[in-house]
Amino acid sequence: MTNNFSLLSLFTTGDIMTLVISLLLVAASVMSWAIIIEKFRLWRAQKRTPLKIKDNGNMELAIDRAMRPYDRNLWFLSMVSYVAPFVGLFGTIWGVMDSFASIGVNQSVSIGVIAPGLATALGTTALGLIAAVPAAVAYQYFTKRADNLYDDLTDAMREKRAGK
Repeated sequence: MTNNFSLLSLFTTGDIMTLVISLLLVAASVMSWAIIIEKFRLWRAQKRTPLKIKDNGNMELAIDRAMRPYDRNLWFLSMVSYVAPFVGLFGTIWGVMDSFASIGVNQSVSIGVIAPGLATALGTTALGLIAAVPAAVAYQYFTKRADNLYDDLTDAMREKRAGK
């Protein structure tokens, strides 16, 4: 007995809905990782040259503008972390429905009839989690770092104003 399991064929040999769901989840994961890498680079640069705000009269506006790069695209990580599991769940439901349809067509409940649909169902669930988990962790991590930086800058601004 040979095992001809292929991860790629799991998502490409199904119907068009499975392919669309899989491509959507892979694209979301790739975009999330691009944002995560960009954020790590940004924070590494910030560590080398700490952010300093010049007192130009409107410190609140200067702090808000300085924080924009740290907050940019975090919304996407948040969205992927919330939506990807549901998209994967939709793929799961689609695969189970496909398995039931195969049972109806073949009038058989053998493992050979239901296994392809169930494998696809579990595969889309896994893709949803593969996209969501890193996005959720990165979103929480970078949001906390940005919040801490904002608090530090705001505290420094208050200290400058109190010292005048």
